Amino acid sequence: MFSETSCPEEQSKQPVPATRPEQARVNKPVRDQVEMVMRKLDSTLAEDHPARAIWAFLEGLDLTAFYAAIQAVDGVAGRPATDPQALLGLWLYATSEGIGSAHELARLCEEHDAYRWLRGGVPINYHMLSDFRTAHGEALDELLSQILAAMMKAELVSLKRVSQDGMRVRADTGAASFRREKTLREFLREAQEQVERLAREREHPDGQVSQRQQAARERAARERVERIEQALAQMPLVREVKETEEQKEEARVSTTDPESRVMKMPDGGFRPASNIEIATDTESQVIVGVGVINRGNDSGEASPMEKKVEERCGKAPGDYLVDGSFASLEEVKKITEVGVTIYAPTRVRRGKEGEPSRPRPGDTPEVTAWRVRMSTEEAKDIYKERASTSECVNAQIRERYGLRRFALRGLAKQLMVVLMVAITHNLLRWMALAS
Repeated sequence: MFSETSCPEEQSKQPVPATRPEQARVNKPVRDQVEMVMRKLDSTLAEDHPARAIWAFLEGLDLTAFYAAIQAVDGVAGRPATDPQALLGLWLYATSEGIGSAHELARLCEEHDAYRWLRGGVPINYHMLSDFRTAHGEALDELLSQILAAMMKAELVSLKRVSQDGMRVRADTGAASFRREKTLREFLREAQEQVERLAREREHPDGQVSQRQQAARERAARERVERIEQALAQMPLVREVKETEEQKEEARVSTTDPESRVMKMPDGGFRPASNIEIATDTESQVIVGVGVINRGNDSGEASPMEKKVEERCGKAPGDYLVDGSFASLEEVKKITEVGVTIYAPTRVRRGKEGEPSRPRPGDTPEVTAWRVRMSTEEAKDIYKERASTSECVNAQIRERYGLRRFALRGLAKQLMVVLMVAITHNLLRWMALAS
């Protein structure tokens, strides 16, 4: 007789019960085991890694200015300082990756091979990184000039044409921090009273507050007094640009970043910001001039920047390209007088007939020549280089280097950030042009 059990084919079709976690046989992570990992930092980075290229370029530059303030020297007691070249290399590579936070950079120095390679095992913390960026303004400015001199010697930068444009960058403050003078004076009185109260508490210490906490409170109170005093000092400058008495009375200044101003941003909104000025060589797209101002209007900024470019590079640009916001008649005259040909759109007066090139009463010979020049097709073709240069570089500054909002307050510190971006950009352009 045949057995009544099912055939093998039928058995294989029966559903297999789901495996429960306690039944599964898996390799589980064991994190308390000791591992012997032997490797050198140099083996963690590919030979063609950008971090190596940045370091190689730094080794060929004179970084003497970054070492001037170091007091730890041979023959004198004291702990050695962290090598400024390592700090500079870390910031340049971080900027090329769109990282502008000292906290984030310090974290990457612990976790990311490229940053660990640049660090090379030297002591690093975010305070050190932040202080380095803001304490070497003159050295960074000198380094930018040094890089441009080397690129011009190698005929990578010609200054045949230079384009200038402004870009508004969000400030590290909010609209609610802007106060009228009356409110600022009330805040100042309260802050000064706080400083005096904390000073009295120091003489009669509270057992529940440590000396370190007490010192931190006093420092915070003093800093608040300083910021409010700076805000009051900025008030006359803010009122100066107001047109009516009512506007002057309503003028406001930020208590957190007194030098910031509310500006119209590219999206049409109004927010606290600073305006960075960038001059770029059109052929190489190398940045040849930088600046930071707290005015949303670029008027009057062309001739000062052209002078800075000439001083930094040792020669004047051949042509200077700016948009209509720069091209006041006085600026046209100043730039032309130093032997530079300016290219900027002429303005057509509303309701006025006639060609924009037609001389107007009061025009100087320099302005007349500019009007005639800008009516030609050749000048219009040359002017097109402004958009393809400045707007491209501005986009890289914002998107590639991550400068959408300043993490530092005050024009002087913000300039340090812009200088770091310009140096990084120029080093990358140097690599690309020399390859």
